[in-house]
Amino acid sequence: MPPNDIRIDARDWSLLAVLSILWGGSFFFNGAALRELPPLTLVFLRVALGAAILLPLLGRQGISFPRGVAGWKPFFVIGLLNNVVPFSLIVAGQTFVPSGLASILNATTPLFTVMVMAMAGEEALLARRVAGVALGLAGVIILRGWGIEARTGQGLGILLCLGGALSYGFAALAARRLLKGSAPLGTATFQLMASTAMMAIVAGAVEQPWHLAMPGVATWLAVLGLAALSTALAYIVFFQIIRRSGATNVMLVTLLIPVTAIVLGWLVLGERISEREIAGAIVIGSALVVIDGRVLRMLQRVG
Repeated sequence: MPPNDIRIDARDWSLLAVLSILWGGSFFFNGAALRELPPLTLVFLRVALGAAILLPLLGRQGISFPRGVAGWKPFFVIGLLNNVVPFSLIVAGQTFVPSGLASILNATTPLFTVMVMAMAGEEALLARRVAGVALGLAGVIILRGWGIEARTGQGLGILLCLGGALSYGFAALAARRLLKGSAPLGTATFQLMASTAMMAIVAGAVEQPWHLAMPGVATWLAVLGLAALSTALAYIVFFQIIRRSGATNVMLVTLLIPVTAIVLGWLVLGERISEREIAGAIVIGSALVVIDGRVLRMLQRVG
């Protein structure tokens, strides 16, 4: 029997908020870097620099490298499903659709994850969780709007972004089965190293980045931000949440990303928050309450 529910505590709700900020920035960094870099080359630089940033930390933590093919196999599987496939699909999709629509499509990740985990027999398909995820997706749509513009290839862009979200769902399943007891720092580093090896082959064969013109300073800053914040640091937090609260719960971060983007724009840039955005944030907050379930159970006991 699959477990009926996996709880998420206050600490991991806080970590989800941090992760939403780190990953929310990836849409901005991608948009800036894609002006001068092709998609696959950008993904290669993201994972390679992310791995390079984390590598020096392994020795300090006393974490050893995996041994042999059997030791590295789980990290190549996770790297393929959690980095290579979704990063490539989403970045390619962003060349056809605006970032607002891409973030909405990315917010379907928890729905795919719930379905994948249930079909694999890992977690029960709770009506409360499915309803909460659907409500959260509606909140994202309200908050961001569809963001649809008349663009050539937009249908293809939507399919690419949805494919990336589906890949994250299978990555959650793989992480649940293959990474039991693995340290978050080691997991983050080794999957990025595996992803670097795979992306070197893919980007090299398709885009031949050594023939590209040298990008400008602004592009390199975007790539560094993408690698350091949205990849290296983000994955340490990501695998910490998985180990404590489960693979399905960590994917709720994609519902929070649009909310944190709006709040940061208000706090940092002084942007105005519209009534539509407030309504969307309230719906998303309500969805997370439904998914968590504790408030609903308290109300039932009081009633």
